[in-house]
Amino acid sequence: MLINPYLTFDGQCEAAFRFYADCLGGTVTALVRFGEAPQCDEVLTPEQRERIMHVRLAVGDQVLMGSDTTPEHPYEGIHGCAVSLNVDSIAEAERIFRALAEGGTVQMRLGQTFWAARFGMCVDRFGVPWMVNCEKNQ
Repeated sequence: MLINPYLTFDGQCEAAFRFYADCLGGTVTALVRFGEAPQCDEVLTPEQRERIMHVRLAVGDQVLMGSDTTPEHPYEGIHGCAVSLNVDSIAEAERIFRALAEGGTVQMRLGQTFWAARFGMCVDRFGVPWMVNCEKNQ
C-alpha cells in the first residue's frame, strides 16, 4: 500500500508542480488537463479546459499528486494538514525550506530542535503547508 498526498489548487496546479519538481528534484510523470476529457467542450469554458485534472510528481520512490478545482467544487484552500518532508542532510533541509518559504509564510523558522538537526514549517506561495525535517546525526 502507498499513501500519497493529493493537493488541490485554484488554477495554479501546473505552476506549483513545476516548482515542486525543480525544488524537490522530481519528475512530472503525468499531467492531464480537463480539456483532454471526452465531451469537455460541452460543459467547460476555455479557461476551465486548461486547468489540471491530474498531475503526478515522482520524487525517488515517493509520489505527490494534485489537481485544480472545478466550479462545482469551489476551492477552499488546504487546512488541517501539511506535507512532511524528511531529508538526509542539513544542507538539503536548508535549501528546500528556503525555496518553499520564498514568497510564502514561515510558520516556524528552520532550526535545531530537541528531536531534529533541523525542523521548520511554512506555507508556500501556492498555499500548501510544509514541514521540513532532518533528523539528528545527519
